[in-house]
Amino acid sequence: MSGRGVWLRARARLRRFPALLAGCGEQASAYGRCVAAASAGSAELRRDVCLREFQALRECFARAVGPGSCLRGARVGRGPAAALTRFPLQAAAAK
Repeated sequence: MSGRGVWLRARARLRRFPALLAGCGEQASAYGRCVAAASAGSAELRRDVCLREFQALRECFARAVGPGSCLRGARVGRGPAAALTRFPLQAAAAK
């Protein structure tokens, strides 16, 4: 059994992302500004400092991708980095 079909579907989905997510520029900018401000100078970026901005960006991504998205229904409980690790491409490719 070949896994080629899975990779072709995953690649096609990834090619659609830039167009789908183009409408999230405002949320991405707000999140970027928050991260930049929180880590300015010698300050370290701390977990959940920009959680509200990250959640807004994540919701925009989920709306852009659609109802069948692997981003739908996941909780963001441990901060942005933990949330991103819960969305592996392999799970999305299995659909």
